[in-house]
Amino acid sequence: MKRLVVLGSTGSIGRQTLDIVRSFPDEFEVVGLAAGNNIELFNEQVKEFQPKHVCCIDPPTGAFPGMEFTAMEDMVCLENVDQVMVALMGSVGLIPTLNALKAGKSIALSNKEPIVMAGGLIKEFEKRYGGEVLPVDSEPSAIWQCLRGEDNEILRLLITASGGPFRTTPLEEMESVTPERALQHPTWTMGKKITIDSATLMNKAFEVIETHWLFGVPWERIEVVVHPQSTIHSMVEFADGSVKAQMGPPDMRLPIQYALFYPKRLPNSMIPRLDTSKPQSLSFDPMESGRFPCFELAVAAGKKGGTYPAALSAADEVAVQAFLDSKIGFTDIAKVIDQVLTEHESLPGDKAEDFLEADWWATGRATELAGG
Repeated sequence: MKRLVVLGSTGSIGRQTLDIVRSFPDEFEVVGLAAGNNIELFNEQVKEFQPKHVCCIDPPTGAFPGMEFTAMEDMVCLENVDQVMVALMGSVGLIPTLNALKAGKSIALSNKEPIVMAGGLIKEFEKRYGGEVLPVDSEPSAIWQCLRGEDNEILRLLITASGGPFRTTPLEEMESVTPERALQHPTWTMGKKITIDSATLMNKAFEVIETHWLFGVPWERIEVVVHPQSTIHSMVEFADGSVKAQMGPPDMRLPIQYALFYPKRLPNSMIPRLDTSKPQSLSFDPMESGRFPCFELAVAAGKKGGTYPAALSAADEVAVQAFLDSKIGFTDIAKVIDQVLTEHESLPGDKAEDFLEADWWATGRATELAGG
């Protein structure tokens, strides 16, 4: 039985992780749950799974009797924990991720920001302390699955992108895009932050950075191709021209389950199957230059290294929330990020404090630029 901690249990990935646990009740013991301020749902989860350790923001007086209130960065280090699902949002996941690696744990990483911010440091900790990082994000997971059993030269890693809701929208209409419209993703059902990141393709740039660090592949061998159907999640092209693709319905429970049970694959009726009895088409288009400025800014920051990616991540988080709050327009998201990156003075990025300092500075500066 695998002893599991779920950080971010009330979010989209956290809830779906617990769906997998429900499907295999004899395979998991939930040792710890951590969440934000959705206390009503968190209370239901705690009652159902009876973890020994809990963590949330502003718990009600007398809540969770008989359980230990344990900070996330400590919960991941507990001796009786085998695997940690990091399903948080933003930079808050960095220290728990590093601590879990330092304790030699297996990490199922859904939270992109830690590896975007500090990919080099995370890989260093993984190597030094013997922990492991298993990707949960659908596209890096697809690459991981394609590479399984391979020991051949990689020519290209091809990350697919649906193109979001504005793949063909006239550019002159982008300034008038509303939050409601931007939240209408054509294929995936996700939380608000990641849905807006998918509309700007910031999410896809994060995946490029994530893929670079996870698989140690040079930037020039990582490409993004627009695939509106979201059936192929990523592809790997080898030196001989052969291409392996991982396909499946757009359902995050599949990569979640793969990370939780790796290297085993188990049947689960909860996860939908690819329906080949119906006519389907698979199409690919190159990314249109200039349509997604957030993507270009983010990949450039990733290549610069240092603490530029940390500043990028923080600025994006602030700008996206400002857009959702109708404080800035859709096209202003990229403008805020660009200004923050222009002003940022990078730190070496050889310790966690560098990334947290950059995150703190960029959060403050982006907040000023977005109107407070």
